[in-house]
Amino acid sequence: MTSLLLGHAAAALHFGFLAFVVFGGFLSWRRPRVFWVHLAVAAYALGIVIVDWPCFLTEIENWSRARTGRPVMENGFIDFYLTGNLYPPEHLLTSRLVMAGIVALSWAGAGRLALRRRAVVRAGV
Repeated sequence: MTSLLLGHAAAALHFGFLAFVVFGGFLSWRRPRVFWVHLAVAAYALGIVIVDWPCFLTEIENWSRARTGRPVMENGFIDFYLTGNLYPPEHLLTSRLVMAGIVALSWAGAGRLALRRRAVVRAGV
């Protein structure tokens, strides 16, 4: 029972992690310090996708799946849960580019707001 709960918690954290990777930059518009956390998380996520770094949440969920007799995720969380369900497999690159575009847009907005804040501080307002 504990193994199953741990696996479900890892899956829920995975979805939260992915949501933060894609949309966390927008949070930094209100809380500028979050930008640096988002930068680190986005870099780690990019490493998982490009360099094939291991994801500890995938390891936890696979451990849980193996202990509870469920099939393990051979190709990782995104391939297991999202590819083929949220978008067709042939649009994997497109989905990655859309996510990267959302991150870039959020960072551009964060940068613009940071410059605006800096100008206000310099003006003494």
